[in-house]
Amino acid sequence: MIGKKVMARISSLLLVLLSLGFFFATYNLLTVVIHNRATRALVDESGSHLLADPIIEMPENVRKPKNAKLPFHIALTATDAAYSKWQCRIMYYWYKKKKDLPGSEMGGFTRILHSGSPDNLMDEIPTFVVDPLPAGLDRGYVVLNRPWAFVQWLEKATIEEDYILMAEPDHIFLRPMLNLAHGDYPAAFPFFYIRPAQNEKLVRKYYPEEYGPVTNVDPIGNSPVIIKKDMLEKIAPTWMNVSLKMKDDPETDKVFGWVLEMYAYAVASALHGVQHILQKDFMLQPPWDLETKKKFILHYTYGCDYNLKGELTYGKIGEWRFDKRSFLRGPPPRNLSLPPPGVPESVVTLVKMVNEATANIPHWDSE
Repeated sequence: MIGKKVMARISSLLLVLLSLGFFFATYNLLTVVIHNRATRALVDESGSHLLADPIIEMPENVRKPKNAKLPFHIALTATDAAYSKWQCRIMYYWYKKKKDLPGSEMGGFTRILHSGSPDNLMDEIPTFVVDPLPAGLDRGYVVLNRPWAFVQWLEKATIEEDYILMAEPDHIFLRPMLNLAHGDYPAAFPFFYIRPAQNEKLVRKYYPEEYGPVTNVDPIGNSPVIIKKDMLEKIAPTWMNVSLKMKDDPETDKVFGWVLEMYAYAVASALHGVQHILQKDFMLQPPWDLETKKKFILHYTYGCDYNLKGELTYGKIGEWRFDKRSFLRGPPPRNLSLPPPGVPESVVTLVKMVNEATANIPHWDSE
C-alpha cells in the first residue's frame, strides 16, 4: 500500500517535471523561430536587401542619424505645352514656399524639359533642356520620354545633392519635405492600381523567374520616389529600355495602358535588386483621399466633381468641378470658386493652394 503511494507521488512529480521541461523547450523553440523569422524578414543572406515592408520597421543599421540633414534634388520632366507649363509654375511656387522652412531637406530644383529647345519659362524655373525620343518612337505616349529625359539629365547635368526626388508637374508640396529614403532603400508611394502579382504573366516577360519572386517588383511608379543619385544612374537606362520593350509588346501595351511607364520603373528597379520603402504618407490624391494631414505632396491627377450638396459625382460632370484637363490649352483663371460645403478638406485645400499660386505668379495669364 505504502509502495503504491510512493510510486504515485513519484509519477506525479515526474509528470510535473516533464511538463515544465516541455514548456521551456517549446518556449525556446518558438523564441528561436520568431527571432529567425524577424531577422530573415529584414535582411537576406547577403545582408543587402530588405525583404519585409520597411514601413513597419526599419533596421537599425539604416536609420538616419539624429539631426542629420540629407538634402535631395527635386526633378520633374515636362514638355513645352501650355498644359504642362501652368502646372510646373504652380509646383515651383510651392517648392519655393516650403524649401527653407524648418525641417525641410529640400535641395535644388530642375525642370527637365524634353522638348529639345528652350521655352519662355527658362528664366522663371531652373530648367535643363534634353532631347525627346526620335520622332514616332513614343507613338503618342508622351510619358515614354520621361526615362529617356532622366538618362540624359543624369549624364550631362551637375547635381550637387546625393539624393533625387522624382516628381511631376501636378504635384503640390503641402509642407516642408523630408528625405524619406534610408541609405540604399529609396522611398516611394504605393499605388493601388500597380499590381505586379496580379499581372505576373506580363511582368515575367521583363522580370524572369531567375531574378526571384514577382513580389520583388514593388507596387510603385517612378514618382514620387526619393532615391540615391548613383542608384538612379544605374536604373534609368534599364527603365528606358524596359519602357520601350513594353510599348512594343501589344499585349503589355493594352493591359498596362497609361501606367505602362510606371510598371517599367518598378520592374527596372527590381532587376537591379532595389526595393523601396513604401510610404503611404508620401502623397495624397483627391478626391479619394479626404485629408491632407501628415501628407507631404498633393497629387491632383483625378477630376473632382461634386453637386451643390457637396456629394461626389465621379464619372459625371458635377455642378462644381476642378479637373486639370479642363485647361489643356491654357492656365486656369485666377480666383477659382471654392467647392460647396461638405466637400472634403483635401479638395478645398487643393483649390485654395492653386488660387494662392495663381494670385502671386507674375503674368499668370501668359502661356
